[in-house]
Amino acid sequence: MIFKIAWRNIWRNKIRSFTVMGSVLVGVWALIFILSFTAGFINSYISGAIENEISHIQLHHPKFMDEKEVQYTLENTPSIVANLKENSTVKAFATRTINSGMLATARGSRGIQIRGIVPEEEANLTRLNEKLVEGSYLDATKSKNPILISSRLAEKMQLKLKSKPILSFQQKDGTSVSAAFKVVGIYEIGNAIFEESNVFVRQADLNRLMGGTPITHEVALLLNDLDDLDTTKRALAAAFPNALVQNYKEISPDVNLYESQMSVSTYAVIFIVMLALIFGIINTMLMAVLERTKELGMLMAVGMKRLQVFLMIVVETLCLTMIAAPVGLFLGFLTVSYYGSKGIDLSAYGKGMDKFGLSDQVFLTLDASSFLAVTIAVAITAILAALYPAIKATRLKPIEAMRTV
Repeated sequence: MIFKIAWRNIWRNKIRSFTVMGSVLVGVWALIFILSFTAGFINSYISGAIENEISHIQLHHPKFMDEKEVQYTLENTPSIVANLKENSTVKAFATRTINSGMLATARGSRGIQIRGIVPEEEANLTRLNEKLVEGSYLDATKSKNPILISSRLAEKMQLKLKSKPILSFQQKDGTSVSAAFKVVGIYEIGNAIFEESNVFVRQADLNRLMGGTPITHEVALLLNDLDDLDTTKRALAAAFPNALVQNYKEISPDVNLYESQMSVSTYAVIFIVMLALIFGIINTMLMAVLERTKELGMLMAVGMKRLQVFLMIVVETLCLTMIAAPVGLFLGFLTVSYYGSKGIDLSAYGKGMDKFGLSDQVFLTLDASSFLAVTIAVAITAILAALYPAIKATRLKPIEAMRTV
């Protein structure tokens, strides 16, 4: 009977009821959108950093990450390569020789990091060959000492295709060497900091100029399944105890921070939105109780118990919320599905965003646990929002209530 009376009460004032349901619907949809946009934004940064710079796991000499000196080379590189080729969890890997040096042109000079790569390996790992906006990739040229530079660096140093900047860097024995390189390609990866400080050359050329001995400073690898991250890292650390094996969270603390803060920000946003929603529902339901003071007094005068009045108000509030919340969740799901595949174009802000390694295309994403968290939060909000108006109704005195105009 309580449910029947509550249901009829809902539709006695349709404007009020649709106002409550509308606020719940918009609130839930907005919450889903904000959470999915935030997750997509953070994911774009993390995936970009992993794809272009740090990969899932890297191996170095134990001192290389602290000092980046050329003498800290990775031991047993052939064994590491053989291990990775046989490892079914590894999707792709690349060996690199890394040296810090100076790039000099007629415009001036600036410090850069020289990445000596095996073109085929790097194409498989970072798809660097697909990020060229001009020229050709390192494996498609017969030029001596070819080099890939970014469009930002090219603009700053006034370089173009076929320009011949001079690279100066340290050999393994500590002596300096300079050599002319020919610009054969210009790349863009959407990270201003990386682009302005990194150039790519062939590993064989860099090793030849550094003394002729093949050396490797870094082995980076991508996994087929991120769930294998810790298992693969432990296995590599056990197989190569002289190497420092780190995952992307250890290599890049900012990526780890973004990832760890994602769940915290999710619950913080849910709390703030639900807090705003709860006051909106309380206000509307309290007005409904005050408008029906005389009616509630009559119901209690003819025998309706205070508990039944309490339950009637609670059921009304829950019904209003539970009608609107699924619609808001469904619209949120459709929004995430659509913009998860199409993406939201933020190219108008791209010039500023890529300085921080953020993509100008955000693909909305939200996992099932976040949808579940929103559903639970809405249910709790509805219950809490119903309590105060319901308690207010039970405190009415029937005689005084019936005298209310």
